[in-house]
Order: sequence, then structure tokens, then C-alpha cells
Amino acid sequence: MALTQTAETRYTKPVLVAVNKPFDDEDGLQALRSHPLFSELNGKDLQHLIQQSRRIRLGHHQLLYRQDMPAHHFFFVISGRLRLYRLDSSGIDRTLDSIAPGDCFAEVMIYADPPRYACYAEALKSSEVLMIPVKAYQDMLESNPKYAQAALRHYAKRAVSRFHDLEIMTVQNARDRLIRYLIDLLPNGADEGGEVELPLPKCLVASRLAMQPETFSRILADLKANGLVRVNRSRLFISDPQRLIEISQ
Repeated sequence: MALTQTAETRYTKPVLVAVNKPFDDEDGLQALRSHPLFSELNGKDLQHLIQQSRRIRLGHHQLLYRQDMPAHHFFFVISGRLRLYRLDSSGIDRTLDSIAPGDCFAEVMIYADPPRYACYAEALKSSEVLMIPVKAYQDMLESNPKYAQAALRHYAKRAVSRFHDLEIMTVQNARDRLIRYLIDLLPNGADEGGEVELPLPKCLVASRLAMQPETFSRILADLKANGLVRVNRSRLFISDPQRLIEISQ
């Protein structure tokens, strides 16, 4: 998907929200405590980390950071949805991932040297994130091996997930890439059908799967015509995942 304007012209400073107000949203706190990077922290350490963090509000299509910027923070999504993408040498943006509430991103900066953001982070809708200082989290890891072990388990799980993503992208056939992507969205994978919601607009899903939006639309229409999926805007119903898998083999 081509940029209609450069990322630099779209970069505006995020709005700090309630800098001196504690992060006391109970649902948000529970989601934070449940995340593997924070679940092992005792109450005192978690509160200390939150006090050093800041809530950031982002408007629709506002950039949180740019590719290659020095990285001093990583982020936890409180509400909304963000997209991670890179610009290729021709200036085309390539979607890497979408980030939902309850997710962390840029956490690899905790161990990066030198720490620089590897991509752009853009809000797909009005969003709020918790901006967490890398140095503050590093200090806790150094003081408590239990915390460091939990962080490494999180990274290991993410690495396995990334290898799976790379496996999908090595599939040459665009239809097969889309089918494998849709199967992964199902809560129980290929074992059970159900309804899924695309986490990104269709044109960005196409970018994520390295295909043109027209190709994505054509393949989806073909799957629909053959009774393999039902489509209602961003929601898709897959009644028989095994049939989808069979046509992709």
C-alpha cells in the first residue's frame, strides 16, 4: 500500500494524558498484571514501574514513533489498535503487525544495543498506550532474576510466533498465504470453524501478506463464491476450516 504522504509529515507529537494521575483503571491494571512481562512483578515493583510510566493518547493515524528513532520506552496498549510497519526502499509501507489492547510492543528494546525502533507505530483509531521506560524495567530485571526469567520466556514465545509468521510468508501462492492467515485467526485453529474479525482493514491485511489489495479482494471473493467463507465487512465466518486447508495443499 503506497503512502499518500511521507511518514515524517504525518508524525505529530503524541498527547500526554494525565501525567500526574496514576494509572488506576482497574480493567487496564488487570490486563497489565496478566501480561507475561509484568505478571511476576510484586505489587511494590509494579506500582513503582507504573509511577515512572506515562499514558499517551493517540489520534487516528497518528504516529507514536518512527523507524530508526532512538528507543527509550516500550509500550502497553490500554485501548484502541495500532499498526506496526516499515518503509521499503521505494517508499511503500509494509504492514508487519497489528497491536490490540492488552498487548506490549517494542519490548525488544529492553535488550537492544543500540536501542532504535525497527519500524513505525501508527494508531489505526483513537488509542491510549502506557509508555514504559526501558531503563526502569532493565533495573528491575537486574535486581531480580525471577523477573528476567519471565521476560526471557516471553521472548521465547514471541520468537516461536515470529517463526510461524515467517513460515506463512514463505508460501509462494497468495491464496495459500491468505488461507493460512485466516486459519490462524480462528480461536481453535483448524480444529473448529467460527467467526473471526480481521484485525486490520482489508488493504492492510493485503500488505501484511505481501499482496496487492486487488489480489486480496479477488481471492476472498473466490473463497466466498465457493462457499468456503461468508463475509460481512471485516467479519468472516469459516464453517469448515479443513476444506480451506485442503484447497491450499
